[in-house]
Amino acid sequence: MTASLRARRLVAGAAATGLLGGGAALGLSGTATAAPAPASTVTSVATVGHHHDKCEWKKGHWEKEWVKGHWEKKRVVHKTWHKGHHDKHGNWHKGHWEYKVTYKWVYVPAHWEKVWVKGHWDCKHR
Repeated sequence: MTASLRARRLVAGAAATGLLGGGAALGLSGTATAAPAPASTVTSVATVGHHHDKCEWKKGHWEKEWVKGHWEKKRVVHKTWHKGHHDKHGNWHKGHWEYKVTYKWVYVPAHWEKVWVKGHWDCKHR
């Protein structure tokens, strides 16, 4: 539920930004056309400004990615049980587990891994 709400807010914010930017560009284009200019200059400006045919929003998704073989540090937990005992005063001490954590370098062979690709704008060039 929160992911879709965040997505809707993101789309609404992007639309508002696009409308503001479009209004500013329209205002600038109106002032540019009001000034007389040679025809060659106007055509070069028009072609430079439009380098994208179409932009579309790609939702975030999972994608498979090839990962080369590499070394990585692996966590190793050693558990030891200490039995309960009576001390020299006759008091009983309950048994308990002792955990010791160490790390070991292991080689991980090449493999496929799923990675999350964030949502992004995909623009197709002319």
